[in-house]
Amino acid sequence: MSNLALAVRDSSTMLRRNLLHARRYPSLTLNLLLTPIMLLLLFVYIFGDAMSAGLGDGGGDRSAYIAYIVPGLLLMTIGSTTIGTAVSVSNDMTEGIIARFRTMAIHRSSVLIGHVIGSVLQSVVSVVLVGAVGVAIGFRSTDATALEWLAAFGLLVLFALALTWIAVGMGLISPNAEAASNNALPLILLPLLSSAFVPVDGMPGWFRPIAEYQPFTPAIETLRGLLLGTGIGHNGWLAVAWCLGLAVLGYLWSTARFHQDPK
Repeated sequence: MSNLALAVRDSSTMLRRNLLHARRYPSLTLNLLLTPIMLLLLFVYIFGDAMSAGLGDGGGDRSAYIAYIVPGLLLMTIGSTTIGTAVSVSNDMTEGIIARFRTMAIHRSSVLIGHVIGSVLQSVVSVVLVGAVGVAIGFRSTDATALEWLAAFGLLVLFALALTWIAVGMGLISPNAEAASNNALPLILLPLLSSAFVPVDGMPGWFRPIAEYQPFTPAIETLRGLLLGTGIGHNGWLAVAWCLGLAVLGYLWSTARFHQDPK
């Protein structure tokens, strides 16, 4: 069997293992999924009328704020889901299963690949569920073409892949599951400091560049442009550049850390 065939076979086995774990122990995924859903409902029904007044043209009612906030919450959902990946990787590293895998005739990278693919699939499912809640409370994207929907889906998958590799690295450097959860916390805090909830133009001048050029804001604005027809500008290539850069960085970091000889 060729090296590629061996990698594909073992990665498929590890993917199946991770999906079975997620199915048997869904509490972590559900807890992380509830965070963006609760924020969506909170900001729409408690703060929606007040927050929509700050949207400028097109603002002033709750429906406008629903359209504004849902793209941001979809990306925040991905950040929440990948925290579970960091915890899962940390558990594997600290509970001895990785040491056992190292003694077996399996492709070493298949363990990480299984985690990454499983996390991306869980992120997609989570995004669909949060999107369904958004549609249920009034979100609509009537002007988006089939090509724009496909591009939006591709951006979400690419963003999930990038954050997953970063989360895998965070899990590998964490001594336990609690530390992994804490280390990955920026993945859910960064959307709060982006344009997910309020426009960047309404932020203090000293903070505006931080919010504008961090990874989440360009992706959120690109997703809004694709689904709602707003201007994308430079955010499209900036979002892709962030995704590719984070994915490569996370991959190199994770594989280098994983292949280190255990002490």
